Parts: sequence; C-alpha cells; structure tokens
Amino acid sequence: MAEPVRAPELWLQEAWHGRASPLVRAGLSAAAVAYRAALAARSASYRIGLLSTRGLPVPVVSVGNVTVGGSGKTPLAEVALLALTEMGAHPALVSRGYGRRTRGVQIVADANGLRLGVRDAGDEPVLLAEHLPGVPIVVGESRYEAGAVAVGTCLANALVLDDGFQHRTLHKDLEIVAVSGSSPWGNGRLFPRGSLREPLSAVKRAGLVVVTNPPTVGAVSDIAHLLRRRGCTAAVLSGAYRPTALRRGNHARAEAPQGLAGRKVLLLAGLAAPSGFVATAESLGAEIAGLVEFPDHHWYTPGDIARVAARVRETGAVAVLTTEKDWMRLRDIPRGDVPFWVLSIRLDMGADSEALARALGETLRRAAAGRRMP
Repeated sequence: MAEPVRAPELWLQEAWHGRASPLVRAGLSAAAVAYRAALAARSASYRIGLLSTRGLPVPVVSVGNVTVGGSGKTPLAEVALLALTEMGAHPALVSRGYGRRTRGVQIVADANGLRLGVRDAGDEPVLLAEHLPGVPIVVGESRYEAGAVAVGTCLANALVLDDGFQHRTLHKDLEIVAVSGSSPWGNGRLFPRGSLREPLSAVKRAGLVVVTNPPTVGAVSDIAHLLRRRGCTAAVLSGAYRPTALRRGNHARAEAPQGLAGRKVLLLAGLAAPSGFVATAESLGAEIAGLVEFPDHHWYTPGDIARVAARVRETGAVAVLTTEKDWMRLRDIPRGDVPFWVLSIRLDMGADSEALARALGETLRRAAAGRRMP
C-alpha cells in the first residue's frame, strides 16, 4: 500500500525493521556505540558543571519522549496547555520549531494572534497556535532563551516545552514522557541502530508517563511493568486519539469525521509513524486506496502534489485525505483540481484527565511555594 519516498528517515526505518544488509546493520550498531558515548559525555558535563541548567521564575512542564517521533507528544502538550489554562494559569508553549527557515528566538503567536507563517515558525507551532488562540507560542534552539522571551515579553506565568525531555539548558519542574502504545520502544535499540533517543533507563527522570493510543488495556499494564523494572516510579496514564472533524479543503466548514465512511481516499502523510493515521481512517470506514508516505515535517513541492494527483487518478480515489499537521505544509501550495480533505484528531485522556490535572496542579503549587521561600 505504501509508496516510499527515498529519504534518510525512511531508509533508517527500513533498517530498524530488518530490511537492510548485515553490513549496514553493523555500521549502524557501531554508530550507536559512538552515540551512547556522546550521551554519557554530555551527562557527565552537566554533572561536573561544564554545562549548566538555568531556571526561570515560572513553573516549567516538559512534554517529550524517548523515541524518534510518533509518540504523540505535541497533542499531549496541547492537552497540558488547556489544563493549565483551565486552572487559571497563563501558559506559553516553547518549541524548537523543527524545519523552520528562521533562526534564534521567534514569537510565533501572542495574545493578539498569529505573528509568523508556517515556513518561519514550523508546522507544529502554527498548528498549536491555531488550536489555542491567545496562548503565546515561542520557538528557539535554546529552550532557556525562548522561555525567557515567553516570560519577559509574552508575560507567561507557566511554560510547556514541546519535545523537551532531552533538553537540559532549562530547569524543568515536571517531566512528562509520551510513549506510543503500539510501538513504545521501536526495535529497542539506540539511535541510529534503532529509534531510542536515550537508553530506557532515562525514563527514570520522568514524573509522569502517558501511553498514547494503546491498542489494549493490557498494553498500558505491560508498559508500566517494564518501566517499574527499569526503576521508573512515575504514574502511568493513557490517552487515545479521537477524530473530531473532517474538512474538505481551504476554509471548509467542519463536518463529522464519520462522513468518511464508504469513501475511497488516498492517504497522504509526512509523519514519523503514519500507521496510526491509517488505522484511524480505516476505523471511520474509509476505503483506503493507498498511502503516499513522506518523511516527518517534509516540505511539499508542486512536484510532490503532481505525483499525488497521478496516484489519485490511478486509484480512482475521490480525494486525498491528510492530517492537520501535513495540511500546514500543503495549504499554500497550488493543488490543481485534486480535492484535499483534512482529518482533525485530538488526544482524549478520558478518566485519566483528572490525574493529569492533579499532577499539573501540584507542579504549580510546588513552584509557587519554592518562589515564596526566603
């Protein structure tokens, strides 16, 4: 079904799943040994003071993961921002802004609305800004510098870091780790031999673990059991992706996602793990004509659109179905007469919403108490 686009990310994924020669696997294993040594040297540098972690006068919540993409950390960051707002806080999101063409610290959105386009801000920051009007969004390579702008210029009194687990320039009051329920650790090997950014022992730093889209209740229990064996004492929660709306192209009104039932669509995804998108479309009753897969955060070109249009004609699909994140990188490109439909999905924490709110509330209280101490 999938039509691969030859890119380093997709080539690595094939290697992680065993579709590579023994020589290639051996080379990746050797590189993983060097990567592990670099991680150890970095940790030692922070421990002995060669590198430093600085704090800001507001509570900082980090949402990250231990694998390369595909765990749902950005939807979880959105849930955390909404929960903090409901508690009366004025949070800001701090992100690297992956794939943007700008450098340094940039304010993507403030209380007055969106200030940067997707090319200058990155796809996920703009998507979150549109979902959360009035919430400041700041991007920057240094989380500390970006956080300082969010506090000093945007007047935020709490910060949520998107993809912040591996970043140590900024002190964090709560580490939330998102874990994919269907593929929690990839192939279990360290990058680049596998998708692990750090050894699993790193999860001991987490204050909370959220399993996203677990296929079964038992999957959450299995993940929690493994984490306990690895020394992680964090509470383990779970959340599921829920389709919320279907839009047919630019400025279209939202329709019920069940409108996909019986429709033959070609899927288009530039995601780290598109299998979840495929499963969601199938669960809604869509007839899947195929999947055109691109690397995560891929910037689409007119040539890409032409290739997709050709696949639509070949398969007889009525439309191209894509994600909101992909739509950020597609909507300003001429698309001819090919219909593009966009499926909106949110992370629903269900019964665990209260546990997440308690953890966030306790973080706010601890940070406030610490600031009051002489």
